Amino acid sequence: RCYCDQKILQKTSGEWKEEEEWWIACREKKLIFRADCHYRYFLYQLVFKAWRAFICQQQEKRSNNHVAEVHANKQKLLWTWRHWLIYVDVRRTKHRMQAVALAFRERSCLRISWAVWRRRHYQNCAGRKMKILALQHWAQSLQFRAWLQWRALYLYSQNEKQKEARAVTHHHHWQLKTSMEAWLRYLNLQRAKRRQKELAQEHHQGRIVQRYFSDWQLLWECRRRMHAHQKCIEKLAAKTVLRRVFTCWKHCILCV
Repeated sequence: RCYCDQKILQKTSGEWKEEEEWWIACREKKLIFRADCHYRYFLYQLVFKAWRAFICQQQEKRSNNHVAEVHANKQKLLWTWRHWLIYVDVRRTKHRMQAVALAFRERSCLRISWAVWRRRHYQNCAGRKMKILALQHWAQSLQFRAWLQWRALYLYSQNEKQKEARAVTHHHHWQLKTSMEAWLRYLNLQRAKRRQKELAQEHHQGRIVQRYFSDWQLLWECRRRMHAHQKCIEKLAAKTVLRRVFTCWKHCILCV
């Protein structure tokens, strides 16, 4: 008994030492993990500060570039405006000089030609008026003849269209009647087929549900039996462990 008690004490002390070493290792892992997290946080902070400084520099560069572009555009517009004003002044002076020259040439050279042109213009206007009157009379006579012919053709075409419309409506009504009868027969057939299909599906679903329910019930009974058996085994194991611990504790007390 003393030898057995010594062996049990040695085993319990060895297990206690292993548990103590395991707790020490766990604490070391926690400290290493915290140090790693702190190092990563420090690195992320440094990267964020560098990135923020880079973004600020880029924004400042963009603002400076925008101001420079605006200033350059203003300078270009001012330069073009000045040159355009100079060009407009020169163009106006040239136009005034050209107008004065043309007026002098007209006053000096075109008086005789103006009189001849005016006389011919009057003659041409009179001849043109006579031609216009003749053309109007001829066009009115042609329009009257064409209107008579168009009215006769229009009446004939209206009669033909009415006959064609009556024939088309009669044929359309007949086609609608035949198609409606065929569609009603097809609809009744489809309804009967659909009803048969629904009844077959309901019967099949009922059979499937019944089969799955029976399988599930059998499986549930097996699992319930397995759980009950496992609980009994766990209770027996706990009782045996308690008995062993109690005997060990009793022997230790007796030895002490």
